[in-house]
Amino acid sequence: MTGSVAKHGNVSAEGQRLAGTLSQMAMQRGWSERTLAAYRSDLLHIQAFLHKKNTSIFTTDEDDLLAYLASLRRQGSKEATLQRRRSAMSTWFSYLQSEGLRADHPAAKLPAMRRSRKLPAMLSEAQVEALMAVPDTYRRLGLRDRCMLELLYATGMRVSEMAGIRLANFDMAAGLLRVVGKGNKERLIPFGEEAQAWLEKWLVARAATDTDRRSPYVFPGAKGRAMTRQNFWHRIRLLARQAGITPLPSPHTLRHAFATHLLNHGADLRTLQALLGHADISITEIYTHVSRARLRHEVDRAHPLGSGV
Repeated sequence: MTGSVAKHGNVSAEGQRLAGTLSQMAMQRGWSERTLAAYRSDLLHIQAFLHKKNTSIFTTDEDDLLAYLASLRRQGSKEATLQRRRSAMSTWFSYLQSEGLRADHPAAKLPAMRRSRKLPAMLSEAQVEALMAVPDTYRRLGLRDRCMLELLYATGMRVSEMAGIRLANFDMAAGLLRVVGKGNKERLIPFGEEAQAWLEKWLVARAATDTDRRSPYVFPGAKGRAMTRQNFWHRIRLLARQAGITPLPSPHTLRHAFATHLLNHGADLRTLQALLGHADISITEIYTHVSRARLRHEVDRAHPLGSGV
């Protein structure tokens, strides 16, 4: 009984230590709450496995970490999960080593996980036009939805970024939008005449109610607060359903369309990387695969010896 109490007490102490260390990491690296929650979830999962081996995430060695990855494979975990957990371990031990909390880095020589190159779901240009035509812009809600869609497609913003966009983020004279993305990194994005025209119409309609007029957000939600990411996603899916688009889009679908359509019309990868706010160009490179897939489809469809589909 005493041993059981001591063990549970030790687990609780380790949990508190993990939470404290993660909070310090988050502050130093400018992580959002979502990023912190994701790391916490992965590291708690790893720690639960290590407790069964009478070690912890603070004291483990390379053999234990290899055993953990092997257990994930046996359970049929997806490559994306393996990659994410491998990355979480590497980030964690790099931090502990840099802070002098560990002398070694037990994840440094772990085998690299194969990263999935799954192509993102994307809308065609015709589907984007159909989606834009759905909102009834003679009504206030429809005007807001049209403006929302135009800005998402014109800028490639993440839905989570757009939910917090404020009036002060826009330089209307220059046609530029300042976006605060992951890690609190800022980027400037041109948003084009069409999106600006719809934005100006929406701002006139938005000023008609006192609550919205006083709100600092472009798309106010309840009581003038920022609209939630989930509400944005719900609206996009509702409009897509009305446009007859299947399968229904994800929150990133217009972002993927923005990126792929730019590439199809001659944009280069470095420009696209800057617009999307990708820290690593290897993330942006997936859109070259989308463009190649589109080219193959067009050849198959149009070439006399193609499949014709």
